[in-house]
Amino acid sequence: MNQNVKDYITEKVNELMGASSCSPEAKEAAENWLAAVGKDKEAAETKNLIAELEEDIMPIDTLIAFAGSEEAAKVFGEEMAKNVAAHGREIKAAGEKYCDCPACAAAAAILEKKDEMLQ
Repeated sequence: MNQNVKDYITEKVNELMGASSCSPEAKEAAENWLAAVGKDKEAAETKNLIAELEEDIMPIDTLIAFAGSEEAAKVFGEEMAKNVAAHGREIKAAGEKYCDCPACAAAAAILEKKDEMLQ
């Protein structure tokens, strides 16, 4: 991975880790990747980070379905769950494929560079 890509990914990994919506598993993968940059384990940790983000990023249809569930009402409160569902439908109509919370947005930005990361 060239230095420009590495710098970009480092910035996005830090954004991911700072997001309150970041899962503990994604945060751990991000921390492990940062610790491995420039070392022998960088390639392996890059693959681990990509795999974790591909697992964690929430497709927009999944977000909409979850937001309409009783579980979402418990997590967010009924009104906020409705707002999240409406927002999900709105961004889907605009062409978005994934949730746009800070963690998913950072994950999407990282995954857009996947091919360059694996070089």
